Amino acid sequence: MSEPEIFNKPKNHLLAALPDEDYQRLLPHLEEVQLPLRKILYEPGETPSAVYFPNNAMVSLVATMEDGATVEVGLVGAEGVIGLPIVLGGKATVYQAIVQLPGTGTRLDADIFKAEFERGEYLQRLVLLYTQALLTQVSQNAVCNRLHTIDERLGRWLLSVQDSLEADELPLTQEFISQMLGTRRASVTVAAGSLQEQGIISYSRGKITILNRERLREKSCECYNVISGEFNRLLGLKRNSS
Repeated sequence: MSEPEIFNKPKNHLLAALPDEDYQRLLPHLEEVQLPLRKILYEPGETPSAVYFPNNAMVSLVATMEDGATVEVGLVGAEGVIGLPIVLGGKATVYQAIVQLPGTGTRLDADIFKAEFERGEYLQRLVLLYTQALLTQVSQNAVCNRLHTIDERLGRWLLSVQDSLEADELPLTQEFISQMLGTRRASVTVAAGSLQEQGIISYSRGKITILNRERLREKSCECYNVISGEFNRLLGLKRNSS
């Protein structure tokens, strides 16, 4: 394996929030890696061999049904980390972690991550706070998928993706969005078309651009504010600023 790439300013928010002493202790073990489209970071029931801190990629936690249908239960971008089962005691989950939007990430061996977590210092505090925020996202997504319209759900999801990628141009297809929201593609087409007609987004094949974030927030349900509010409160991420 090649030597880890040394980089001074972490792009991932969790790594960037570490005190300098803690970060320097981890630095020799950090490796910047490519996270290509559809790369599976771990499968259901598998114990991760490493954790990944996304820099500018988006990773989905996906549930797959017996008939092959899939739905996204959570998403992780530059605000988080993939591989939480390593330190939560269960070692594995029932979800697949798959790169849905490619980019780079920072890889850390599972044993080193666990050892640093068990020191009981700042990394542990950050990871536990992030876990609480992620649980809020997962549970609120379940509420949203049950109670809100596809228009509201699409608005909430696009805002969350924008937060994860920290970009206005999102490489998304309607087929992909329908899979992540667990709904019909035709429903996504109608909802996206309505947002485009109102000048809130523009859509071309394979790309959605958010033109007016504030109006998209108005079209979204309250779930986005609940989720982003927890990330703000727990991790200091200003995710819902216009």
